[in-house]
Amino acid sequence: MFTQVNAQYLNEVGFIVGGTNYSGDIGNEFYIAPNKVGASLLYKRNINSRISIRSTLSYIPISDSDAKSSNSIRQERGYSFSNTLYEVAVGLEFNYFDYDITTSHLIATPYLLFEFAGFYYNVASSQTNNNTYNYSSKVSYAIPFGIGFKSKIARNYAFALELRARYTFEDDLDYNNERVSNLRFGNPNTNDWYFFSGISFVYSFGRPPCAVPPQY
Repeated sequence: MFTQVNAQYLNEVGFIVGGTNYSGDIGNEFYIAPNKVGASLLYKRNINSRISIRSTLSYIPISDSDAKSSNSIRQERGYSFSNTLYEVAVGLEFNYFDYDITTSHLIATPYLLFEFAGFYYNVASSQTNNNTYNYSSKVSYAIPFGIGFKSKIARNYAFALELRARYTFEDDLDYNNERVSNLRFGNPNTNDWYFFSGISFVYSFGRPPCAVPPQY
């Protein structure tokens, strides 16, 4: 019997840049329609050639306007907003094919993402007498999932194209707020989503120690 250990790199670090957008009670009804630029820092720990544990720290601006909607009711209403989310996500990346850039043939694969995310953002907390609003910060959670395709570039470097979707437990990313009378709009039975479509570049390093067959 011999102990088999993958020769692949254990760690990957890099960054992601791309487009962000939200889907909710303001603006167009398309789920994927990037209109802002966001970025993430990325770290992955490769468990084997199919599974990686990954974490990201992301800057995600979101913005939309009813003027961009195809819905005539929203166009007449004329609302718009902008907000910024700061997100930390941890989860698993599942490769459809074996992936190991130390080889010459296992250098590209589609993959799936399943994560848990927490994010920090601003909400409207109250209205003043002169029709302006007071804001406060809030922390909430989201269920992220996504798809991607990654491939080796050269030596220790690789890239990926990735789409991440986040279903939130909130309906106030666009400042919709039951506590503020002028900010009650939309469907209260649906929560907001946000999306990140981007390209990543990573550097891989750190191999496991060589396997030593047991002695008998």
